[in-house]
Amino acid sequence: MEHGPNVLIEHLEGLGAAAVAFSGGADSTLLLALLRRHLGREQVIALTAVTPYMVRQEIGDAVALTSKLDVRHELVEMPMPEGMEVNPTDRCYRCKRAMYSHLRASAADRGFSKLVDGSNTDDADDQRPGLRALRELGIRSPFIEVGIDKAAVRQMAREMDLPTWYKPTNACLLTRIGFNVRFSMDQLQRIEEAERFLLELGYTWVRVRCHGDVARIEVAPVQRERLLTDAATVIEGIQRFGFRYVTMDLAGYQTGSMSD
Repeated sequence: MEHGPNVLIEHLEGLGAAAVAFSGGADSTLLLALLRRHLGREQVIALTAVTPYMVRQEIGDAVALTSKLDVRHELVEMPMPEGMEVNPTDRCYRCKRAMYSHLRASAADRGFSKLVDGSNTDDADDQRPGLRALRELGIRSPFIEVGIDKAAVRQMAREMDLPTWYKPTNACLLTRIGFNVRFSMDQLQRIEEAERFLLELGYTWVRVRCHGDVARIEVAPVQRERLLTDAATVIEGIQRFGFRYVTMDLAGYQTGSMSD
């Protein structure tokens, strides 16, 4: 982290009124909480994009968080962006470009000229195409602007007793499917239900990668042995959602494994 919390707070206070692109993850929750604390309720609004390929539970979690933070919150419905139905290699760029265009317009409709997001310096280092879309649209990322990384986000969130401080990084359901593979909404639902099943069993960092009728499960490395112990229960449960084969990835949970 290049700068401390005091520099960040001064930076946020200088923004004035702002709308926050709110996903309910660790980053956007911290950003929203800080803006609410230092700008006041009337100067902040949370906007959550609702896409056909997002995890439904995330919507409920986002609503609950904004209620706890006492922040105004709007859900912004958006259609499937053009070309996304085949899960193209540039899906993140297409998605972010469409999503933030909708959010920016919604913010303006509600009297907010600034839309900010919770990207941190780790995101910038990753050369993510989604971040390029944000820059093209003029969306500001205060954490990047003052040099705040993911570790610092989690530390500050923990100090503020935010429930998302250790929440795993989430991603849309399309990241569970290979590039250039046409998908159906039923398939996305199966993936989401399979992951929810594992979460309810007590697994924390979970991905169910879909390879046709094969479910490749990724869990935190410390839980791999437990997954083997639970194999019979897990296989039976996952097969209920329409998968024929159930496998465990020995490498464990890892982001972007379908991009290799």
